[in-house]
Amino acid sequence: MKFLTRTIWLLSLVSLLTDLASEMLYPVLPLYLRSIGFSVVLIGVLEGVAEATAGLSKGYFGQWSDRLGRRLPFVQWGYALSALSKPMLAVLATPWWVFAARTLDRLGKGLRSGARDALLTDETTPATRGRVFGFHRSLDTLGAVLGPAAALLWLALRPGDYQRLFLLAFLPGLAAVVVTLLVREKPREPSPRPVRPFWATFSYWRQAPGAYRQVVGGLLVFALFNSSDAFLLLLARQRGLPDATVIGLYIFYNLVYALAAFPAGHLADRFGPRRMLAGGLLVFAGVYAGAAVARELWVFGVLFGLYGLYAAATEGVSKAWVSTLCARPDTGAALGTFAGLSSLASLVASITAGLLWQWGGPGLTFGVAGAVAGAVALYVALIRLKPVPFQA
Repeated sequence: MKFLTRTIWLLSLVSLLTDLASEMLYPVLPLYLRSIGFSVVLIGVLEGVAEATAGLSKGYFGQWSDRLGRRLPFVQWGYALSALSKPMLAVLATPWWVFAARTLDRLGKGLRSGARDALLTDETTPATRGRVFGFHRSLDTLGAVLGPAAALLWLALRPGDYQRLFLLAFLPGLAAVVVTLLVREKPREPSPRPVRPFWATFSYWRQAPGAYRQVVGGLLVFALFNSSDAFLLLLARQRGLPDATVIGLYIFYNLVYALAAFPAGHLADRFGPRRMLAGGLLVFAGVYAGAAVARELWVFGVLFGLYGLYAAATEGVSKAWVSTLCARPDTGAALGTFAGLSSLASLVASITAGLLWQWGGPGLTFGVAGAVAGAVALYVALIRLKPVPFQA
């Protein structure tokens, strides 16, 4: 475990605290939005716009951090914006204000994501990269276990008191900002590449190695149909499960995810990220196929557990793989562009999921996504990558 440096531990703790704050609200938010008049389609639009905001900023701020040779300021300000978005939800219960708060939260994510992942990459070697990203995802997702558990306890004591819950979520977010002040950044050479404006924020794609485009391109096809997890929560609620049970399922999913992420990263280092990603996508396909017909609580329990395994096998592993397909000075731009394009694809995915749900019901929504995931798993398993002409 000596490869887990002080910086890795601190950044992982920051992610844990931030996810604790965010996930106190995430499983509750769809239920809250429905209570104030949001339709399923409007929830899809909200999630899509929020992710698009993150998407448009991730690549831009990632390449900016490369150009300045600094990562830490982007990390600190990004977490600060996300923390500030939590109490905003307690102020007004109107759609435009909810959109503003959710967008600010995602802007903070866009500001920090590429720089934070680049900081993590700088602390790794190619032989430990999967384990480092897996460890980070484990602690990050531990926050996603503690957050919904805290929300479940709060709503059990004070049913329907969403406003004070939003205020309560500000506290761990603020603690995360304080911890970022303890991180120390290694000196590094600035990238010679100029910072492109927002409308050209994904210019890195054109100059990226062919292997990068092959891998990221396949994952983006999947992202176009991988809608927000909010739809899984809405499905469980629509099938008759009470709110507390729905939140409990979400906690179980994150617990499996947290426990499996680090071992998944270790397996990716040993056997290669390609196999882990392909296997994870196949698990996703099975979960979505099962969700289309699920009715009983035990079936949902199995599906949410498997969904945690899918997330563990893909989230950190995909970043670790992508980080090996670019030059080290361009790590922020490469990871930021990947995350940004994925977020923009999520805009399409969430809106499409809402429309498919309205037109053909949840069976159509989950069936289409499962089929696409199976096809992308086959692509990832069989693709022949072009050689990368430099050491990552």
